Amino acid sequence: MKTTPLLVAVVSLSLTWSSSVKAAETAQPPNTLTAAERQAGWKLLFDGKTTDGWRGYKKNSMPLGWKVIGESLVRVSGGAGGQGAGGGDDIVTLEDFENFDLTLEWKVLPNGNSGVLYHVSEEPPTSWHYAPEVQILDNSAHPTRDHRQLAGACYDLYAPARDVTKPPGQWNLMRILVQGPHVEHWMNGEKVVEYELWSDDWNKRVAQSKHQAHPKFGTFQKGPICLQDHTDRIEFRNIKIRPLPSQPAK
Repeated sequence: MKTTPLLVAVVSLSLTWSSSVKAAETAQPPNTLTAAERQAGWKLLFDGKTTDGWRGYKKNSMPLGWKVIGESLVRVSGGAGGQGAGGGDDIVTLEDFENFDLTLEWKVLPNGNSGVLYHVSEEPPTSWHYAPEVQILDNSAHPTRDHRQLAGACYDLYAPARDVTKPPGQWNLMRILVQGPHVEHWMNGEKVVEYELWSDDWNKRVAQSKHQAHPKFGTFQKGPICLQDHTDRIEFRNIKIRPLPSQPAK
C-alpha cells in the first residue's frame, strides 16, 4: 500500500491521542486546555460555565432543557414536538467544521440514549436525517440490539469492533476524527470504528439502512457539531476540537 502524507498524518494523530488518554484522565481541571493543547490548535467548545457557542437546532437560542450543572452540559428535559429522535431539542455549535479532531466525555443514566453528529445540515426536521451520528447508548440495557446501533457505532452503518464503554453513571471518553473522507471513532482510548465517507462501501451500507429514506444523508462535507436530545438525560464535558487542514488535492 502506498503511504501518503494524509495517511501518515492520520496515523500520527491516532497514535498520539491513544498514548495520551491516560494523561488526559489525570488531575487536569475539567473544561480546560493545557498549554500544549493550545499550541497544537485545540479549542474548547464548552467552557464549563455557560452555553456560549451553542444554540438549538433550527433555533437562534439554547433550548430550556439544556443546563450547565456541576461543570457539565446536561440535557435535563426535552422540548415538545420533536421529530424522529427525542423531544426536538438537539443543540449545535455556532461554528461549522469540515476536517477536525473532536474529543469529549459523556455520561448516561441506565437505558440512556443520545448521539454526536457531524457535518450537520439544518434542512431536515431533525439532525440525524442528513448527518452521520456517533451513537451514545447504555449498551447493557440493549443486549439484543443491532451492533450497528451500539455506543461508538456510526449509527445503523458501522458497528464498533467491540464494546469498551463504561457502566451508566461513569464518564466515557469519545473521539471523532474526520479528515476528508476518512473517519475514525474512538472510545476510552481504543479505535472502534473506521470508514471512508462516500466510498462504494459507504454508499452500499446507506442504501441498506434506515438512511435510505433521506437521499441527502451524509452528502454534506461541512457543518456544525450536534449533541442529540433523545429524551434521556445525558451529560457532556471536556468538549474540545482541533480543526484540521483540508485534504490535499490528488
